[in-house]
Amino acid sequence: MTQRLVVFDVDGTLVDSQAHILGAMSLAYTGQGLPVPARSDVLNIVGLSLPQAFARLMPEGDAAQIEALVTGYKSSFGTLRAVDNSPLYPGAKAALDSLVAQGGVVLGVATGKSRRGLDHVLAAHALEGYFRTTQVADDHPSKPHPSMLHACLSDTGATGGVMIGDTSYDIEMGRAAGFRTLGVAWGYHAVEVLERAGADLVIDSYDALTAALDELWSMA
Repeated sequence: MTQRLVVFDVDGTLVDSQAHILGAMSLAYTGQGLPVPARSDVLNIVGLSLPQAFARLMPEGDAAQIEALVTGYKSSFGTLRAVDNSPLYPGAKAALDSLVAQGGVVLGVATGKSRRGLDHVLAAHALEGYFRTTQVADDHPSKPHPSMLHACLSDTGATGGVMIGDTSYDIEMGRAAGFRTLGVAWGYHAVEVLERAGADLVIDSYDALTAALDELWSMA
């Protein structure tokens, strides 16, 4: 049986980490005595690996400043995460359960998180074992480079798949890897941004996931 590969982004797609991201960003900048970027600017770079994200937020910054911000962000995010976990979006767990129960479907993750950060999310929500392949920022170029999805294909033996994400970086990565792409409307980039990036479909709740995947697989 041909395996159907479904790859999920994490922040803004599976978990609502907005409060932690904004809080850690604020602490990172204030820790360096720098003005905190606007909320909209911060949310626009979610999905990129941290060095690339800070380089976009501070194009005038030098390598030492970027490194200091990355370090401060990681430390602050870990502190905030220890207080409470980022919640799953409504319907996410049920959707994953449904996909796992389907024969011939394998799941993966492609995220800008670190391995440590992803492991924490999976453990916090009892999702260890759901994903056959998990790709993180530690091991790959930043999205939208397709390296993460190429690794997902290699790990699973699939010949193609569907990339699900909430940002243009997810959609562009999926398209670059030859995947079908499914945008979600509840994350950090607006629907029109996802459509402009080339999303094949955009859904507004996890209730619509099964039908959307069926439609995307019929396009293959």
